[in-house]
Amino acid sequence: MLDEILAHKREEVAASKQRLPLEELTRRVQGRRAERDFVAALRDVGKRPALIAELKRRSPSKGMLRERFDPPRLAQELQEAGAAALSVLTDEHFFGGSLEFVRDAHDFTELPILRKDFLLEPYQVYEALSAQADAVLLIVQLLTEPQLKELLALSSRLGLAALVEIHAEPELDRALRAGATLIGINSRDLRDFSMHPETIERLAPKIPKGVVVIAESGVQSAADVKRLAELGVQAVLIGEALMTAPDVQAKVRELFQGIW
Repeated sequence: MLDEILAHKREEVAASKQRLPLEELTRRVQGRRAERDFVAALRDVGKRPALIAELKRRSPSKGMLRERFDPPRLAQELQEAGAAALSVLTDEHFFGGSLEFVRDAHDFTELPILRKDFLLEPYQVYEALSAQADAVLLIVQLLTEPQLKELLALSSRLGLAALVEIHAEPELDRALRAGATLIGINSRDLRDFSMHPETIERLAPKIPKGVVVIAESGVQSAADVKRLAELGVQAVLIGEALMTAPDVQAKVRELFQGIW
């Protein structure tokens, strides 16, 4: 599945470059920087762990998650429920996402926005800034070390936070060598989308102090959130549990009951 996603993503980026060449895209964002501080929002929210609420219409593993998918309304409701930041899927073919959903989330809330996608090259980082994202996801598994360093440097130059995602200890080592200061531990194996909750328990204690740690994937209950809080993560990224709930605000209250 991952190979299929990446092959399609390369075709998608090539088509985007045909419609809007890199030179024109960079001209459009010249002098701009991300407006909202993603990392500060996680550190300063006063709630531990902070919530990064994800807008995700569907997934390859679960299919359609939310038939009535209204990004502006969802973003507003999640802000009111106490989310510190939003994550927005922008992959259209496999996840039903769009860069327009990033713009919606920006326009209808005051929260910093993470563009969540399979970023492979600088063009997509410029796209994120153009869509008014405040952070981008960089998946170590998909990038060589020089590519990771290049995208980290570009993100920093544009004022975008870079959430560097890892799944195994060698990837943690690569992330730290590249200078990552915001690390997400994903319990989902991207090769087959299987879940491995022990991944966070194994890797979180190995991350140096000063690095912001985010737990990604697999949070379904208040017990899950409590377990992650005890591991010392600063934030949890929750998508499916929220998107499949009839009332997202009630679901946030349920997940963080006795924790916030």
